Amino acid sequence: MPRLSQTMQTWLECPDPPPTITLAEILTVAGESSFGVLLAILSFPSALPVPAPGYSTPFGILIVILAGQWLWGSPTPWLPLRLLRTEVKWETWIGILKAGIPWLHRLERLTSPRWLGVTRRGHPVLAVLVVLMGLSMILPIPGTNTVPALGVFLIGVGLIEADGVVCVLGSLVAVVGGILSLSILSALWFGGTSLMEWVKGIWP
Repeated sequence: MPRLSQTMQTWLECPDPPPTITLAEILTVAGESSFGVLLAILSFPSALPVPAPGYSTPFGILIVILAGQWLWGSPTPWLPLRLLRTEVKWETWIGILKAGIPWLHRLERLTSPRWLGVTRRGHPVLAVLVVLMGLSMILPIPGTNTVPALGVFLIGVGLIEADGVVCVLGSLVAVVGGILSLSILSALWFGGTSLMEWVKGIWP
């Protein structure tokens, strides 16, 4: 399997780019037989230091669907046709790739096949973490997207490179992302509850 950066580079070398690219086309180039590639591709925009807005929710939904299939033991991924028809502007997608590929090159230089037990037998734990992070990405709330997406991205890269260390690192990032998301949701909930109680107290 080619490295993820090589797969992404094919888009940058497109001689006659279209105005938009569908998610189905993105996943076809990525290789739909690999859960790791799909998870990395779908989490990539939201995991960048300056994430692209608008993609965390739909891509998070797809991540949850894929991780659920992975947890169930499906040999190949499947995605709904309606979601596969989601369009991304070509300029936006290329901008994401140009911003992220240098970071991916640095990460790939540090990866190698190791701790193979994690990638071969740790799927249930990894899949559950990815499901939870996908759910966090779905929320249209600032702070609940980037760190969870980074956790999913690292797990995806770890699967592609058969690198259990990267998968464990991604799992730790996912745990941090989960704690951060829960903290934000708790603050919003209790803050909202207090505001409602205050309004009820002054309302005649």
